[in-house]
Amino acid sequence: MQRTQHLTGRRSRGPGRLLGLLLALVTMIGVTSTAALAAPAHKGSLPTRITPLAASPADTVAAMQPSWNLGNTFDAFPDVTSWGNSVPTKALFDAIRAQGYRSVRIPVTWTDHQSTTAPYTIDAEWMASVKNAVNLALADGLYVVINVHHDSWQWIADMPTNHDGVLTRFKATWTQIAATFRNSPQTLLFEGNNEPQFNNTTEAQGIQYNAELNSAFRTVVRQSGGNNATRLLFLPTLGCTPSQARMDPLAGQIKSMNDPNLAATVHYYGYFPFSVNVAGGTRYDATSQQDMTDTFTRIRTIFVSQGIPTYLGEYGLLGYPDNNHPSRIERGEVLKYYEELGYYARTAGATTALWDGGSWNYFNRTTLKWSDPALFAAIKSSWTTRSGTASSDQIFLAKSSAITAKTLTLNPNGTTFRGLWQGNTRLVQGRDYTVSGNQLTLTASALTRLAGNRAYGTNATIQARFSAGVPWNLYVITYDRPVLSGASGDTSGGLSIPTQFRGDQLATMESKYADGSVAGNTAWTPYQAFNDAFSPDYSGNALTLTPTYLNALKDGAQATLTFHFWSGATVTYRVTKNGDSVTGTVA
Repeated sequence: MQRTQHLTGRRSRGPGRLLGLLLALVTMIGVTSTAALAAPAHKGSLPTRITPLAASPADTVAAMQPSWNLGNTFDAFPDVTSWGNSVPTKALFDAIRAQGYRSVRIPVTWTDHQSTTAPYTIDAEWMASVKNAVNLALADGLYVVINVHHDSWQWIADMPTNHDGVLTRFKATWTQIAATFRNSPQTLLFEGNNEPQFNNTTEAQGIQYNAELNSAFRTVVRQSGGNNATRLLFLPTLGCTPSQARMDPLAGQIKSMNDPNLAATVHYYGYFPFSVNVAGGTRYDATSQQDMTDTFTRIRTIFVSQGIPTYLGEYGLLGYPDNNHPSRIERGEVLKYYEELGYYARTAGATTALWDGGSWNYFNRTTLKWSDPALFAAIKSSWTTRSGTASSDQIFLAKSSAITAKTLTLNPNGTTFRGLWQGNTRLVQGRDYTVSGNQLTLTASALTRLAGNRAYGTNATIQARFSAGVPWNLYVITYDRPVLSGASGDTSGGLSIPTQFRGDQLATMESKYADGSVAGNTAWTPYQAFNDAFSPDYSGNALTLTPTYLNALKDGAQATLTFHFWSGATVTYRVTKNGDSVTGTVA
């Protein structure tokens, strides 16, 4: 992935197939070989666990499910710890294995550890550190994937203007990697190039350059001999994008190579507006759902059903989770996204690798615990079964109004609704709630009891439980329409707007000039990007307009902002920039 924990504005993406039935069998008994028993060439150590080899490339990819990315580590530059993560340890891989993962992708950026002129020698110490991490993971019985990562845009992207030089360096890079891992067990897999991209090219030219690199990668590895002669190799689409225009050429290339030990790799980060919360993409709605179903239908149709195993080498959301900033995406919408992604990946027959950038993201590598255990529980459940959800996980009760009954739509997803619980207490159907089809209605009397003293914020949490999967939490929230106050600031420090949130939370911000045109740094939509243009500070009782947003405003032209909150409330605010000064007033 081309990012650190600071997001750039870009997109990107086990097995419930028939082979899924073989997964447990493959894992338990497998088909071992001398390659599987080979000792990693590191300090003479033998694996503490032997991973049985699957019977075919398709079975191997299936046995890798689920997979996890050691992100922002060996792909960081200039060094492993540069982006806030520590050198991986045995304890880390032990913990990942214990969480149920069967494979680890270790992205590697070689640029800063390689000479820039022929023969493009890779630093021996860097190679040894990569090999140490690989061997630690292999020793834990994990399948391991290594690649050429940010090199893809650092120098490989120059191929259109430096074709021979880039091709020579690419071959030299893989020649050295292949030689180092020539005798590693077949549970080590190679991925040629992460998210291939090329500067100043047409789509057709980019596809051709990518095909040329795929071919060179395969040739170099196969000619290196040893276990590389039959090692499973992952070939990417252009950009690792799962579009038909980019998948069709790769499918054709893989078939033409007549090499049974090849597989395809693509990425998926969801429908872009939802993935980063821009352009009003606050919900996992019908548009986001269609984007997902279309993507996995293509994966199944173009790759898997044609006998091409497929590795979803990265998946997640571009804007969530980020423990260093306010959440861009509402948590219930996130849970619905991951529930469906697990299901559609299984039905498509793709193995999925969660992109995890480090302790700010999913798995805390210091405590060896998940930053959000309930989120991981939902992701883990999606590997094997479906979970019920609902149209929302929030029930808002206006403090200024009498409490009335509230209705939500249940999404059983093939399960059966079992009832509502508050802790260990089961709510009474008929008295506390009613169900009509998939419409769940909580009665006014139940909500009054749950709201208690009606303090602003979450008053109670109840669970909708289903016949399978994880429960769906429902948060009973007391709120009133937020109150904003006037403010002044400057374009360098931003504008901090005093805000009484009064139990509500911000969903998005709409920004327009008087003539209806867009005001702000995201010029293609009035709904600006969460945390890029604006950001809530709930503990500090403020809404911040960022310097990036303010500097994009027209001088002297008043912008009208509409803040949309999750309760459905909206608040209008005016902002005017004059030179470096900015003033904000309540509409």
